Amino acid sequence: RISIWYHSQYILELKQFYMKKNYTDALEHSIFKKVSKVLKQENKQAFVIGGFVRDAILNRASKDIDIVVLGSGIELAEKVAAFVKNASKISIFKRFGTAMFKAGDTEIEFVGARKESYTPDSRNPFVEEGTLEDDQNRRDFTINAMAISLCPDNYGELIDPFEGINDIENLTIRTPLNPDITFSDDPLRMMRAVRFASQLGFEIDDNTFEAITRNKERIKIISSERIADELNKIILSPVPSIGFMLLDACGILEIIFPEFCKLKGVDEYLNQRHKDNFHHTLKVLDNISLKTNDLWLRWAAVLHDIGKPKTKKIINGKWTFHGHEFVGFKMVPNIFRRMSLPLNEKMKYTANLVKLHLRPISLVDDGVSDSAVRRLLFDAGNDIDDLMTLCEADITSKIEEKVKKYLNNFKTVRIKLAELKEKDDLRNFQAPISGKIIMETFNLSPGREVGIIKNKIKNSVIDGIIKNSYEAAYELMIEEADKLGIKVFDLSNEVKPDL
Repeated sequence: RISIWYHSQYILELKQFYMKKNYTDALEHSIFKKVSKVLKQENKQAFVIGGFVRDAILNRASKDIDIVVLGSGIELAEKVAAFVKNASKISIFKRFGTAMFKAGDTEIEFVGARKESYTPDSRNPFVEEGTLEDDQNRRDFTINAMAISLCPDNYGELIDPFEGINDIENLTIRTPLNPDITFSDDPLRMMRAVRFASQLGFEIDDNTFEAITRNKERIKIISSERIADELNKIILSPVPSIGFMLLDACGILEIIFPEFCKLKGVDEYLNQRHKDNFHHTLKVLDNISLKTNDLWLRWAAVLHDIGKPKTKKIINGKWTFHGHEFVGFKMVPNIFRRMSLPLNEKMKYTANLVKLHLRPISLVDDGVSDSAVRRLLFDAGNDIDDLMTLCEADITSKIEEKVKKYLNNFKTVRIKLAELKEKDDLRNFQAPISGKIIMETFNLSPGREVGIIKNKIKNSVIDGIIKNSYEAAYELMIEEADKLGIKVFDLSNEVKPDL
């Protein structure tokens, strides 16, 4: 496969950052001393395992602690919680043999050591009691299979049967056992491998990556909710293009996000070529990730050109994508629905940014009217700053002078927007006359006439024809209703019932 590690400076910085702190420093957390005290009293064994150990070695903060117990995790959790002053109420999951409580902002989960077996059509394992070795064998990756003893006789000892610490030093993702079995048993682990590579800047071991490619079809048994959760974490990683390129290279992206794969490729017609919109979009995503950790603004970057494959045409010998922003806007709800992403204001926000992402550049011309600026402010509302951030991230030219020119253009747009926002207070614009007032004034039901009057008022305010006031809007409402042959509803003419 083609190496995607072109972020050399990023990887160098990671190597310099990781391994700065001895992992035993993490054992200073008071919860571990309390666990060890209970273990001594009860003559039991337990170990902190998984992500907390990995992050302690990587010098990364972690608020989740997993403790594996040789015996009952629920019993140990109850005994330890009694020693923790600020412990929350214990949540017990008998079916899984786990118990969890929070101490401050840290979540501590206790589980009995176990071994697992799987059936081909499910990622839900058959679980039975096991040893620490069994528990480490079932882990997804070597970097997540390390354990630190909390037992009094060898407190702080690292138990690392698969040399996970070496894989951390080498920035490598690798499965403890046969990767084909690991990924076939639980196919979500394939996306977790990509997610860890993207989050941590690690490279997936060749044998492990080849196994992902062989088992890619198994991802189809995973629920869309679990896939979306991993994809969101990839999108939120420091350089999310790494994750997308890995998903594409192994073939999983085509299965879970076919619309994105359709952005790939460059067509040529009479020596005219268009840019590769797949790589352009990934560059936009990386650009915006330097400015924001907002998941939905990053999703807007992912989807901003998603309508281009459906609108690609040759016109007058040149490639065009006219209307791709509107096509993309209409595609967003279906993509969110299929991926089990929220169909609420977050979806509307993302779709609106996709629809508007070409609008700001049209405001660069000095001759542009105030009404055009007002209209963008009205349409973008509180999202105007996010829209400008997206537009600036959309500049991906390799020609430095061209980038400077476009960024200066957007500075001009920001100035225009700021001036008009201050002048007209249209950032939070609400029509002075609502549809409800129109219906009550003329005794109308929801319908075409209400929409005509409401839009006339809105457009007249935006275009500066009338002031943004109730009185001016009311007067225009009466005029427009009269043109439509609608009269004011007079309550005084109603026949009142006898009381």
